[in-house]
Amino acid sequence: MSGYLADTCDVVVVGGGHAGCEAALAAARLGHKTILFSIQLDSIAMMPCNPSIGGSSKGHLVREIDALGGEMGKNIDKTFIQTKMLNTGKGPAVYSLRAQADKNRYKEAMKQTLEATENLIVRQDEVVEILTDETKTVCGIRTQSGAQYNTKTVIIAAGTYLKARCLYGETIIHSGPNGMMAANGLSQSLLDLGIRLFRFKTGTPARIDGKTIDYSKMTIQHGDKKIVPFSFENKAEDIMREQVPCYLTYTNEKTHEIIRANLHRSPLYSGVIEGTGPRYCPSIEDKVVRFADKERHQIFIEPEGEGTNEMYVQGMSSSLPEDVQIALYRTVPGLEHCQFMRTAYAIEYDCIDATQLKLSLEFKAIHGLFGAGQFNGTSGYEEAAAQGLIAGINAVQYIEQKEPLVLDRSEGYIGVLIDDIVTKGSKEPYRMMTSRAEYRLLLRQDNADERLTKKGYDIGLISEERYQRFLQKMADVEQEKERIYATGIAPKEEVQAFLEAHHSTPLKTGVKLADLLKRPELTYEDLAEIDPDRPALPQEVWQQAAIQIKYEGYIRQQKQQVEQFKKLEKRLLPEDMDYSEVKGLRLEAMQKLNVIKPSSIGHASRIAGVSPADVAVLLIHLEQKKGNTHG
Repeated sequence: MSGYLADTCDVVVVGGGHAGCEAALAAARLGHKTILFSIQLDSIAMMPCNPSIGGSSKGHLVREIDALGGEMGKNIDKTFIQTKMLNTGKGPAVYSLRAQADKNRYKEAMKQTLEATENLIVRQDEVVEILTDETKTVCGIRTQSGAQYNTKTVIIAAGTYLKARCLYGETIIHSGPNGMMAANGLSQSLLDLGIRLFRFKTGTPARIDGKTIDYSKMTIQHGDKKIVPFSFENKAEDIMREQVPCYLTYTNEKTHEIIRANLHRSPLYSGVIEGTGPRYCPSIEDKVVRFADKERHQIFIEPEGEGTNEMYVQGMSSSLPEDVQIALYRTVPGLEHCQFMRTAYAIEYDCIDATQLKLSLEFKAIHGLFGAGQFNGTSGYEEAAAQGLIAGINAVQYIEQKEPLVLDRSEGYIGVLIDDIVTKGSKEPYRMMTSRAEYRLLLRQDNADERLTKKGYDIGLISEERYQRFLQKMADVEQEKERIYATGIAPKEEVQAFLEAHHSTPLKTGVKLADLLKRPELTYEDLAEIDPDRPALPQEVWQQAAIQIKYEGYIRQQKQQVEQFKKLEKRLLPEDMDYSEVKGLRLEAMQKLNVIKPSSIGHASRIAGVSPADVAVLLIHLEQKKGNTHG
């Protein structure tokens, strides 16, 4: 292939999905010339699966991305058609914001943002080779057209495009998602660099014509009247708009019968699909097999946008043949006469074993090469965007020879996500869940700004003006907390009547307002009735103050656990340590430690195959080394 030098830059981003967009924006906004390559510009920020952002635990990720200075939260605030706070029946640690997007508007708005960003070039081409020098340091890339681009860093955010093929029944199409071109050139270059690849699979349901649905047989699902923005920069009144309804229906025994009778025709069960699928987002045939006792499964009908009749059938992803798909969809109440606009399919693709990465998302064996998103073996737009942002930041930190930004498990869901995939790897597409975060009471979505805005500001992605607004908000929260702790409530008649009306124990003596707020049956909003001097505050201020007081005991307890965790995280391990020289380690632990090369004792303790006894051996080894150094 005859090549020519096309350009020179600081950062090359391979792929324009949710990870690639955040990576490119972060690097360019931090002042470094960045080129984002997309195999097709029409696929930038595309939502090949569900038309939504957020959801359980994923909403946390989006707010953390926003607190650090990323774009996803702002973009969904611009383009949502319905928004809902999930899990409000549970505690605030698991409240999660989710918004339906206008799919086309979402990607158009993100593409416009990329195009308007200084230092950022957006280019349609397929990257087929990563170039490195004799020191295993990235020095450039080559595209399918033969162009060479010299660069200091490369971020691979290839999504589900590497050697992708889409399957349903006996039909196999060698393409990326949504009929986009697959990226067939890069996998071999990665293998030549010694990178281990996996084959993973994910899937998507059919899109059906909204005109052919009988909504009267379904339950209507409206959005929330009280809107909560994803971005801390937005106020609810700024983004208020008319919302579009979704609909709920269910599968039934007839649906399940058709699936069971045709399982032999599914590439999932006939052995045609080699890739491992996501356990937490199974296809409808998988659900029917794995949950055979369930008489029905929820199906949500979600609009893909305001300018289209395409409806997304959430809960019915499938790789069964098209004729079987149509038959089983038509057994669902309301879908008896549905017409398909796009057939459901499974997609198989190459991705990496993320244990090859450092916690900064840089490859251990190749300097200046970073991985982000589904390429790292994760699933979901939000997980991808979070990694893209961190990879973009750390590519710049690498160029500027600064310490990488690494969030630990006590600082954010982003920290949990990256620690999990880098430390433990994943044998299936990894999905974020609240249950994975051991400090989730401290990692709420409402306080993502408190946890991460300072880091975003220090890095340079949060403006001075926004940072000052954040500091003012924190001061307002503290002031309201002090007021609640100081306000006395006497056992007056109206107070006792109020408590009785709320099924709360009457007062024997005077108490502080904070004591009443700590009662499970009383909320901050309820207490307005007996708190006449309450100042008019924005919800984001009083909500933080109220949560911090209401869960004070639990929060204190969790902070103590974090202190213990931090002690082990501070016990750093040398990057070049040879664990085969550490006496007393079990063979499995020694092998795993040599592969993962953990950054600290805490990091080592989370590796599968490293026991508490092995951790004790490492601690003794460190003490001995320290003793030898001082001696």
